[in-house]
Amino acid sequence: MKLLHSSISGKGSPMVILHGFLGMGDNWKSLANKFSEKYQVHVVDQRNHGRSFHDDDFSYELLVEDLLYYLDYHQLERVHILGHSMGGKTAMLFAVEHPERVMKLMVADIAPKFYPPHHQVILDALGEVDFQKVSLRSEVDEILQKHIPEIGIRQFLLKNVYRKEKDQFAFRFNLEVLEEHYDEIGVALPPRTMFEGPVLFLKGALSGYISKQDEDLISAHFPSNSIVSIANASHWLHAENPIDFYNNVAEFLEND
Repeated sequence: MKLLHSSISGKGSPMVILHGFLGMGDNWKSLANKFSEKYQVHVVDQRNHGRSFHDDDFSYELLVEDLLYYLDYHQLERVHILGHSMGGKTAMLFAVEHPERVMKLMVADIAPKFYPPHHQVILDALGEVDFQKVSLRSEVDEILQKHIPEIGIRQFLLKNVYRKEKDQFAFRFNLEVLEEHYDEIGVALPPRTMFEGPVLFLKGALSGYISKQDEDLISAHFPSNSIVSIANASHWLHAENPIDFYNNVAEFLEND
């Protein structure tokens, strides 16, 4: 087994943060600093993302195995887990498979249902970037801009551009493998799986990822759930309204 890359800060009950698809732990830096005032925060890069290892295989089962190995390696018996989008799916599957390792679960803007593929425009745009011909970040942005008008999404993706060598840029994520296994990203939580511990679902008020119709499915898997809506935020709710996001998570963690 290979160990996931992480950034660890603070003291107290351990809390693991899992980023979303094409993201990385660095996206959570500001909130992690805030949470680390009360908790030992582990901001993890999942496989094929960030500074973690690249591998040809990719599925939620493997992401759960990676996380279990990480907890065992760091001798973390029980943890709070906060996962966003793809990271939320990892967190949910981990909780139903290893409930004894989870104290509280927090899921940001994702439900346990199937989602049809919807990142194809982004993947196509990323696929057009040829790092043999590109020598500036601004040139990468120009290529992405043809397909992705939203500056916030482009900035999110551009965080993954790093200098692999002195005159060579690359993406931190493993684009080839993530494209190949893209169908895995939307899979539902297996039926008749359950985690009975406390769970907080946070949904962006401007996002359609968690609908009213999803609440029965959420309760079937997570009977002790509560759902809060984060105002003025869409899918990247932790970045778009970090204050309300933090306050809701902090209150949930502090309540017995």
